[in-house]
Amino acid sequence: MKSHLNVINLSFSLLQEAIVPYIPTLIGQLTHKLLLVSKNPSKPHFNHYLFESLCLSIRITCKANPDTVNSFEEALFPVFTEILQNDVQEFVPYVFQVMSLLLEIHTSSIPSSYMALFPHLLQPALWERTGNIPPLVRLLQAYLEKGAATIASAAADKIPGLLGVFQKLIASKANDHQGFYLLNSIVEHMPPDSITQYRKQIFILLFQRLQSSKTTKFVKSFLVFINLYCVKYGAIALQEIFDSIQPKMFGMVVEKIIIPEVQKVSGQVEKKICAVGITKILTECPAMMDTEYTKLWSPLLQALIGLFELPEDDSIPDDEHFIDIEDTPGYQTAFSQLAFAGKKEHDPIGDAVSNPKILLAQSLHKLSTACPGRVPSMLSTSLPAEALQYLQGYLQAATVQLV
Repeated sequence: MKSHLNVINLSFSLLQEAIVPYIPTLIGQLTHKLLLVSKNPSKPHFNHYLFESLCLSIRITCKANPDTVNSFEEALFPVFTEILQNDVQEFVPYVFQVMSLLLEIHTSSIPSSYMALFPHLLQPALWERTGNIPPLVRLLQAYLEKGAATIASAAADKIPGLLGVFQKLIASKANDHQGFYLLNSIVEHMPPDSITQYRKQIFILLFQRLQSSKTTKFVKSFLVFINLYCVKYGAIALQEIFDSIQPKMFGMVVEKIIIPEVQKVSGQVEKKICAVGITKILTECPAMMDTEYTKLWSPLLQALIGLFELPEDDSIPDDEHFIDIEDTPGYQTAFSQLAFAGKKEHDPIGDAVSNPKILLAQSLHKLSTACPGRVPSMLSTSLPAEALQYLQGYLQAATVQLV
């Protein structure tokens, strides 16, 4: 039967749109088979390929006609509900992946069938199983992307539960990056007013983790988060929230974390977020020009130019070369990624900034016109020659000058 599914998947991949008329029949059979094997899920490879077949069917059909997503949901949701209610542990991570794929296809507001399930996804018991965590985080990200306004208006009482999931994940060295995925989606998509009361506590939790257990992975994720926060809410808001926790904390973060660690950030989207955030700190935060933070301005600019031009720092301290085995009592279902449920990389800044180097040049030009003479003076006295040369290249490419 596994070989039959392999043939189906290969046929689906090769024939694509040509098989669209036959997919309703196939889905009926695949759904029936799924219901049967969920009673006794004893063949892991077969089960995996069964879910791959479902995902591929969804992708091909909805690519040709996105509205057919509703038909898939009508066929699959009764089976999924039964799997979730009966807690078929082997299948639950797969169900979350397929649901994410379906929800991400929707172009309008989030359907009520998903909102009915939302509170159940926050139940602590679901998050105790390590195999559930990656697909559940992705599913919650899909909820936030498609239904943040609905969550804010119709399920605001569930926001503390959502943040409770984040708190649990960032406490774990193994899963803290998943916590940041969730947090970044909350910051990106939730209406600002809906999370105002929680923002300071979020930062306090992150600082507690930094103090108790600082790792390179955590610092990299933390840098992406604070720069995304800066992009979303502005550099002044970032400075003010840090300094509201503890006076001069913003300067400590810039000096002790951003400047020395930003070279370790990996990934094109992550680097772009950091570049745009740091550009805003340099050019849209008055405290960086007129307080004791001013001494950090040139080193921060140098760190940003380093992010653009120097190789990524992939070094890891000796004491972090370990496999972190956390308390996972008893048998744990492993997470198996479905190839055909794959998620494309998301850029929260998108086309708003196509070239961060040009943005830096334009932003420095704007800053220099607001305070003539200051920026060239700071550059000439404290920026190394090589960094200054790179910066001149950015200014020329943007066809702007410093005043």
